[in-house]
Amino acid sequence: MASLSLGLNLSRKKGAAKTGAVERKNLITVCRFSVKTLIDRSCYETIDDSSPEFINFVSIVEQILSHRLKGHVTWFGYESPRSFWDYIRRACSKVPHSCISSIENMENIRLSRAKGRAWIRVALMEKRLSEYLSTALRDFKTTRRFYEEGGIVLGEEAGLLTDMLIGLNAIDFSFCLKGEGLDGSCPAVIDYTPYLKFTQSSDSISSDEEEMRTLGSSGSESSTPENIGSTLFMDQSSWFNKCKRVEQKHKMVLEQKSYLEELVRLREAQLDKSVSQNKALLQRLSEIDVNHKLEKEQLGYIVLELQDQLTMLKNHDLRSRQELTTHLTNQWPSPGALDTSAVALETLLYRKQACQWEDLDQLSADISLSQMSLDPSQSQEPEGKLERPQWRSEGKEDTPSLRGLCGSLTSVASYKSLASLKSSECLASPTTDMTSPGLTPL
Repeated sequence: MASLSLGLNLSRKKGAAKTGAVERKNLITVCRFSVKTLIDRSCYETIDDSSPEFINFVSIVEQILSHRLKGHVTWFGYESPRSFWDYIRRACSKVPHSCISSIENMENIRLSRAKGRAWIRVALMEKRLSEYLSTALRDFKTTRRFYEEGGIVLGEEAGLLTDMLIGLNAIDFSFCLKGEGLDGSCPAVIDYTPYLKFTQSSDSISSDEEEMRTLGSSGSESSTPENIGSTLFMDQSSWFNKCKRVEQKHKMVLEQKSYLEELVRLREAQLDKSVSQNKALLQRLSEIDVNHKLEKEQLGYIVLELQDQLTMLKNHDLRSRQELTTHLTNQWPSPGALDTSAVALETLLYRKQACQWEDLDQLSADISLSQMSLDPSQSQEPEGKLERPQWRSEGKEDTPSLRGLCGSLTSVASYKSLASLKSSECLASPTTDMTSPGLTPL
């Protein structure tokens, strides 16, 4: 019984291994067919979410990345299902300028499976799906933690998968990340019907024709009209298939030719526009250069003219100063004339003040005489009064009043101020250079 159970276990393991190998091979083969179909389809129309080839391709990639994926073990030992997005998010975190954080922060996508589908679309639009998978597969430690033995990402098929996906970089994808394809509740189902159709290649058709000819030549003697008719029908059908294929290739070539011609016309128009803009810029640059030179010359002339005017103004100012100095010097009197005028003025003032004092003395004498004649009793007092001025005149020399003295000092100061305007050499000391009749010692 033990050997029987052991044999059954071995057979089951071999059967499971064989089944896993067949499953891996089928998924890789179907993925290769899907990539080729997408590339052929992109030559005729744009690939978007509504394309059945793209829907099938996304389902295949999701099945490959979910093959033998481990579940999430909880604290109680239960294993919950897990999406491949958890593996991609962890393994592709080191890819430079990755879209992982952007997809993780999308508000309209909450389920893990939906985020994985959005990542496939964004990676295709960025033309970096193969780069993301290559980086994830190089992180062998993370890959072993998320996948069981026998998974495609742990086998040799993973390298073939990344090589196949490089061809998708030639396609310009355009997707909407808010469509129904991002619904995480719908499972990924692969449609195998497009890949089960048998299409005979041109090589196989030619080999079949040669085989039919050899068979017809070998059995020509025993051939009947029915066999001849069947061979003619086969020839016609083969020629019809050839013509159909040639017509399809011709249409494809014509479409590519029209696209290239349109692209060439567009580039020629852009080139003509660029050339015209370049000519306009060069002409504008030359005009700006000429205007700059003219403005520079004008500014040079203006500077020279301003320098000439400044020199003329300086010369005119110097001449004006010299003329003013000469005029003022000629108008002022000499120091000798000023001294003579000052002495004459002081003498005149002194004489005038002396005459005034004499008149006052005569008047006072007359008044005293008149009083004496009126009052004989007081005759002695006026006589004393009369004798006082006579004593003053006998004991001390008559001098002018203080008012006359101030006048003389004022005249001397005025004379000094006028003399100082002439030159500093003409200054004279009031005690040594000038003598005034009003400056008599006490």
